[in-house]
Amino acid sequence: MKEKIAFISLGCPKNLVDSELMIEKLAAAGYEMLDSPLGADAVIINTCGFIEAAKQEAIDTILEMGQYKEDGEVKKIIVIGCMAERYKEEILNEMPEVDAAAGIGNNRNIVEFVEEALSSGEKTAVFPPKTDLPLEGARALATPPHWAYLKIADGCSNCCTYCAIPMIRGPFRSRSIESVVAEAESLVASGARELILIAQDTTRYGEDLYGRLMLPELLRKLCEIEDLRWIRLLYCYPDRITDELLETIKSNEKILHYIDLPLQHADGRVLDAMNRCGNRKSLTELIEKIRAALPDVILRTTLITGFPGEDEAAFTTLSEFIDEISFDRLGCFAYSREEGTPAADLPDQVDAETAQRRADVLMEQQYDIMTDLQRDMIGQVVECVIEDYDGYTDSYTGRTWMDAPEIDSVIHIVSRRPLDTGDFVNVEITDVNDYDFIGEVDD
Repeated sequence: MKEKIAFISLGCPKNLVDSELMIEKLAAAGYEMLDSPLGADAVIINTCGFIEAAKQEAIDTILEMGQYKEDGEVKKIIVIGCMAERYKEEILNEMPEVDAAAGIGNNRNIVEFVEEALSSGEKTAVFPPKTDLPLEGARALATPPHWAYLKIADGCSNCCTYCAIPMIRGPFRSRSIESVVAEAESLVASGARELILIAQDTTRYGEDLYGRLMLPELLRKLCEIEDLRWIRLLYCYPDRITDELLETIKSNEKILHYIDLPLQHADGRVLDAMNRCGNRKSLTELIEKIRAALPDVILRTTLITGFPGEDEAAFTTLSEFIDEISFDRLGCFAYSREEGTPAADLPDQVDAETAQRRADVLMEQQYDIMTDLQRDMIGQVVECVIEDYDGYTDSYTGRTWMDAPEIDSVIHIVSRRPLDTGDFVNVEITDVNDYDFIGEVDD
């Protein structure tokens, strides 16, 4: 039998898909994949290097595994992924715990790399071109059987000034429609009923391959898959919400009326400094257009506070915008000054304490907005999917169609009949507890 491998995946869903591809390769090669690092011949850490908090999580994980190594519980530590790609020199030079490091382009050769790392007495580092990163292949799913992420592209060409993704993962690269549909069919055949489309910018899908935006065409093809129940869209760029896309969502019942629309800000001057288009007026008009086309749409956004040059007037614009729009779901993050990005060298940097205070203010503001929106749902019947059963309370945990897994709210469900994980049921919302719903199965 081959050696025992533990795999730790950090960061975003896109990184998780990369991990699933590599785990499948390692398992197919005969390695025993462990759920815990204890007793592993090697622990592989697929890192995120997007912002400071993600880098710190990766560093803390490496140090924790280093302690296991010192205690004799782990033999080798292998670091891969975005942080390894971004800090090629520093990983091995500054972290003696690490035995081997590789960039994202080496994911294709993960089996050979692990074999070398395990057999070599020397530290190993490999950094092939980013574009060698595989976009497709068999996956060992880390998500529950009834839902899965479907990565339709990788990399990014938007070049927002605060973002390190283009230099970490390279330019935007779409998969072919045939490849995406074939994988979706395979996932559904394996039991997935909800597919969550992801990319750094899902709305840009196909532009590089076909010369035009092809997300609507892809969605129509996916809707033809017989046993697919829900299609959810994450990471939609506001400039590419086209009439064709809205009509496609409206005309196909499998596509959830849920749009993740990361706006980052609403002040025109700040958005311009971010290398993003728009201002409060144009973004308001866009959202009015979306809501006119899809009256029941659930809109999720993410925002950044404390970007260089964000003065009190700009922050007030953002706060007023949130009140005016009343987003259904919202996340807010303090700006992270990332070396190598254009924004890191901009004048008028905002101190970290102010940036975080502003983020906290907006999240408190959003809590009040969302509480009112959630309470307005009491008495309504909504379609939900069952995620888990709690024997202690004899109730189920699920998600409404309005909520993405691992990001949004859950619903605690009472049912007079037994339910299984992955069941789709209609639930009457009876109450709200903080951000979460409480409901009963509508028989």
